[in-house]
Amino acid sequence: MRHLILAALMASNCAMAGSLTLTSTDIADGKFMGKAQEFLGFGCSGGNQSPQLSWSGAPEGTKAFAILVHDADAPTGSGWWHWQLVNIPREVSSLPAGAMAPAGSQAMNNDYGAKGFGGACPPPKHGVHHYRFTVHALSQKLELPENASGALTGYMVNAHSLGSSTIEALYRRD
Repeated sequence: MRHLILAALMASNCAMAGSLTLTSTDIADGKFMGKAQEFLGFGCSGGNQSPQLSWSGAPEGTKAFAILVHDADAPTGSGWWHWQLVNIPREVSSLPAGAMAPAGSQAMNNDYGAKGFGGACPPPKHGVHHYRFTVHALSQKLELPENASGALTGYMVNAHSLGSSTIEALYRRD
């Protein structure tokens, strides 16, 4: 009986976590991003444009969404936050390329020191970097200070995430 209950709980969690789906017309899992998603500055000359993103299958109880973009390959010891957008209203299910923060949401500072999206700009000849674009369904709107660190924002998002979906896009500068 205990095994049946455990199996039911595991199936329930998998279904809930697996129901949220992230898609994009601009980036794809395991594929290289274009110059439009490269940063403009720090020696990079891209368009610094966030990709188009759409999501569906929000778990029951979703009150808001968050989008986090992180490069764990950045040579910092803690990776690099390229985008942290929280409290996206429940009714929003997509963002166009180059999106600004939708009304009601909160854009946090990226590791370039600016609010909003900051494109890929790995050091030249540093190899392939992996950019994890993740949408989280949140159980509540987050209360974060205006200048919250990337670590605090990530912690609060993960603490209130009902499910997530990720596209891991790649970028390299030669």
